Amino acid sequence: MSSRPTVLLTDYAWPDVTLEAQLIEGAGLRLVTGPATAASADVITALAAEYRPAAIMTNWAPVSAAAIAASASLRIVARLGVGLDNIAVDEATRRGIWVTNVPDYCIEEVSDHAVGMLLAWARGLVQFDREVKAGHWEPASARLRRVRDLTCGIIGLGRTGRRTAEKLRSFGVSLLGHARSHNAIPGLEMTSLEDLLSRSDVVIVHLPLTAETRHLLDRERIALMRPGAFLVNVSRGAVIDTPALIDALEGGRLAGAALDVLEDESRVPPGLLRGDVILTPHIAFSSDASLRDLRRKASEEVVRVLRGEPPREPRNDPRSGAAVRSKPSEAKP
Repeated sequence: MSSRPTVLLTDYAWPDVTLEAQLIEGAGLRLVTGPATAASADVITALAAEYRPAAIMTNWAPVSAAAIAASASLRIVARLGVGLDNIAVDEATRRGIWVTNVPDYCIEEVSDHAVGMLLAWARGLVQFDREVKAGHWEPASARLRRVRDLTCGIIGLGRTGRRTAEKLRSFGVSLLGHARSHNAIPGLEMTSLEDLLSRSDVVIVHLPLTAETRHLLDRERIALMRPGAFLVNVSRGAVIDTPALIDALEGGRLAGAALDVLEDESRVPPGLLRGDVILTPHIAFSSDASLRDLRRKASEEVVRVLRGEPPREPRNDPRSGAAVRSKPSEAKP
């Protein structure tokens, strides 16, 4: 068994761990990895018990209270992403363990994805690509929208929500926003959630998954949406009540939806396998540049803490037993 402190990388959504190994091993630490595809909480707990890591880095895999308790040496749990819903943050805090994330690595990518989904719907890009490839050439069937005439509502105005607003403003759309807290955003009208839903042609969700946001868009709130509206979710699947969304689509209440995230990934409910739904496999965060930034920053945070330095992006304060309010951000991988 190596005497070097061990870093357990639970899982990863890229071809190899060369970059992580360079940074972790180069700092005199030992890197061990779990399966590339996220394993269950029990498997992660077993890995933590086997290797007794000083640090756990996790992408999708759940780091439960049991996994955190399995290593007396543990000093940091670093999320390779933004959202913390797969980490038992309270347990880490109670045990004096830092929890960190990388809140700024994919702002451009996620906002690009949200705007791209809006444009694909308004201009029929996905729909007509499918039809032409199926042998149909019927331009007279198009019922498309002028983007400039749309009212777009953004729920969640952290870093990525604000960047989405900036990009949409260049198209000349009317912008509405709803957030728990915010700074003034030029050209955007802040309003209540209910008012935003009732007035928006397109609703874009940029929210973390918390107890307060789970099923925020439930049956009652979806029923408030303007008939023929389009719903975009690039945050967390469970922010939307999936059966309620499917009913709204099947009943013709909504014109469609674009989802990069699902409640139970990677299971796709049959009710979403419709021509008016655009689906991508939780990739809004991804680009060569964003993944390099993510992997480097998460690894550097681990090295920093194991050298005895405070982290740069703490999401808790184990010294006081309190959560640390982050700069506004949304949940992405």
